[in-house]
Amino acid sequence: MRIESAAVRGHRLPLHRSWDGGVDKNDLVVVEVAADTGHIGTGFAWTPGAGAGAVLALVRDDCAPALAGRAPHPGVCWDALRARLSDAGPGGVSAMALAAVDIALWDLRAKAAGLPLVELLGRRREAVPAYASGVNLDYPEDELLDQVRRWKAAGHRAFKMKVGSADPARDADRVAAVRAEVGPEAVLMVDANQRWDLPSAVRALGELERFAPAFVEEPLPAEDLSAHARLRAHTALPFAMGENLRTERAFAEALGAGVCDVAQPNAVRVGGITPFLRIARAAAEASVPVAPHLLPELSAQLALCVPRAAMVEDIDRAWLEDLGALEHPSGVRVSGGEATADTGPGHGLAFRKDLPPLPGS
Repeated sequence: MRIESAAVRGHRLPLHRSWDGGVDKNDLVVVEVAADTGHIGTGFAWTPGAGAGAVLALVRDDCAPALAGRAPHPGVCWDALRARLSDAGPGGVSAMALAAVDIALWDLRAKAAGLPLVELLGRRREAVPAYASGVNLDYPEDELLDQVRRWKAAGHRAFKMKVGSADPARDADRVAAVRAEVGPEAVLMVDANQRWDLPSAVRALGELERFAPAFVEEPLPAEDLSAHARLRAHTALPFAMGENLRTERAFAEALGAGVCDVAQPNAVRVGGITPFLRIARAAAEASVPVAPHLLPELSAQLALCVPRAAMVEDIDRAWLEDLGALEHPSGVRVSGGEATADTGPGHGLAFRKDLPPLPGS
């Protein structure tokens, strides 16, 4: 089997409600890799902010020509394309371009084998815990609690909320209200999205520890490992990090520094399924569980296969299905606080072609 072509297109998906900071859309880049057997693999990259046009151009101008005639082996192609894109840097838009191609190659390989992606990768479990998550720092408290109640009604038993308000007392009041709503036995997590500096984090976590969060996500800038190590001396709370670690090396450094207690690689931001699996193996060797960041339609499938799975993020109103991006349901289901996958051959993600175009594409 050889690759004949790789086609790429871009779309802009409006959000149902703007995220904190004014984000009102998700940009989507879709790649279709065709083989000489007639099989077609579909991949994608996603960004709520900058870079989609650059990702599209890198796939079209640099990746697609280099793929023609190659055997569609994901790992071999990933290494070759990463070397080809080295001038564009190891992370950022080049990683997202690699991800779109890599996800397509894994989908192609699974379809050619007649297997669901989870079976090709090696299913280790039938279900993985899922936690409810939302971009809700800007929600008034009554709306935040309404959101939590919807999650409870949907069967969730684990919840993540945003912290990092300018006024630490606001965070404490909101976490107290959510803890009271979900009860003492529920799993509650907080996510600061890198908003604190070290003194702020020390003060904030001193206030929030009494609510027993299962972890604090991104309390400090992700790349500042020395500050995380200093913060460790002031709190017993586990640190979750990874959505802003963009390379295998960055994860290796965080794991080696002992400041990553829950690894959260985003399959698109790290460059695709191939590096995601490498990161998951490194995390397992460090006795660190993996909780993939966002992208539940794909992340749930990967979480079913990694050696140490913590949970998968069920992001409120940001699923590709919820945004109307898919031709049909993916086969990933979240119900009763668990995620399962029954996709048929491949990863089950088929994107509509009539979505709004990416401006300038």
